[in-house]
Amino acid sequence: MYTRQLGNHGPAISALGLGCMGMSQAYGCRDDAESIATIQRALDLGVNFLDTADVYGSGLNETLVGQAIHNQRSRVFLATKFGLAWGQNRLPQDVDGRPDYVRSACEASLRRLGTDVIDLYYLHRVDPNVPIEVTVAAMAELVRAGKVRYLGLSEVSAASLRRAHAIHPITALQSEYSLWSREVEPEILPTCRELGIGFVPFSPLGRGFLTGQIKSPEDFAADDFRRNLPRFQGENFQHNLDLVQQLEAIAVEKGCKPSQLALAWVLAQGPHILPIPGTKRQTYLEENIAAVELVLTEADLKHLAEVAPLGAAAGSRYPEAMLRLSNR
Repeated sequence: MYTRQLGNHGPAISALGLGCMGMSQAYGCRDDAESIATIQRALDLGVNFLDTADVYGSGLNETLVGQAIHNQRSRVFLATKFGLAWGQNRLPQDVDGRPDYVRSACEASLRRLGTDVIDLYYLHRVDPNVPIEVTVAAMAELVRAGKVRYLGLSEVSAASLRRAHAIHPITALQSEYSLWSREVEPEILPTCRELGIGFVPFSPLGRGFLTGQIKSPEDFAADDFRRNLPRFQGENFQHNLDLVQQLEAIAVEKGCKPSQLALAWVLAQGPHILPIPGTKRQTYLEENIAAVELVLTEADLKHLAEVAPLGAAAGSRYPEAMLRLSNR
């Protein structure tokens, strides 16, 4: 596994991380044994960047990750997040960035993860009722206390990123980014490059849609939260399926899987980008890792940009209520 430096002042970690959310919620039935085996397989293959959050499975995901890395903590660059709470329809609806909550959330995450320090601690969403400077100042206290090594933000605007970075160095910004979610390109990615902040794309496979394995809304389990997302509904679904079929054709030409093509494209967008595709199965993990070896030519990148330009996907990333939680 190749490594990339996480921002100008962060450590060198695996170029590809592992998003652990789906192991405990959102994408159908849980299989804790297979999920733990997948995490341990990732470590064996050199993927040491693990991403979780206290809201995933209402704490269950952090507990799962803690179990998987027990006695292997030194091999892991461990990232978790705080500040979101679940509402109805399996979607987040509340945020909390108050200093007292920052401290209590961190202590709870440390207990569930079974560790005494979190490598990268993200604010999951900005609290509109608390200035971001106040929240980040409280997070910085955790660094000084030795409970957290690096600070991150998730789904924030370029302006908010600058304000936060002025209070304490922000090592990483996490936002959705993929061939069908390119909204961060005009402002956010250039700001990260300017400030020397690593960019961590979540859902680089379009929540599984860019793998080419989803052909109908009925492919989702009854409790799969993608049923609530506009991009997977009605006419939007068919429009986006047509887009994926074009990507599948390019993957055939390259002799790879659509998922590997999509990941290789994200990796090719800059050395400061470290995507965290999620999976709870070892087979998909190994397929994703192979994308690191896939070389895309300038002609390939140009073709992909033509097939999936900014705004190509139909439908918003989230329902309106959840979009309002994003600071982007």
